[in-house]
Amino acid sequence: MKDSEIKFKVQLDDQNIPEKIYWDADQKDTPGYSETKSISVSLWDHEKHNTLRIDLWTKEMPVDEMKKFYIDCLGGLAQSVLNSTGDEYMSSEMNDLCERLVDHLKRELN
Repeated sequence: MKDSEIKFKVQLDDQNIPEKIYWDADQKDTPGYSETKSISVSLWDHEKHNTLRIDLWTKEMPVDEMKKFYIDCLGGLAQSVLNSTGDEYMSSEMNDLCERLVDHLKRELN
């Protein structure tokens, strides 16, 4: 069996607010830590039947980019639902929501 590691490093200010976020993974194309402005990690707790979440973003993450980030996350989840369960209805509904949210962002920016 092969192991694979994903690592996050978070630099915090005096009030424990992320200043910088870095990530690295064994399977990443370029070795070493890369900077990012936001991460969202979800883990399924099979004993409690709920989701554990880690959502972090730096002070420099612009609000409009944060909204785009979450729309992208939802779109990725829609594809994951389709790949993992074959549930085309659920995937389609999630993608429809993404399209509505993109339209909402476009109206906000105008």
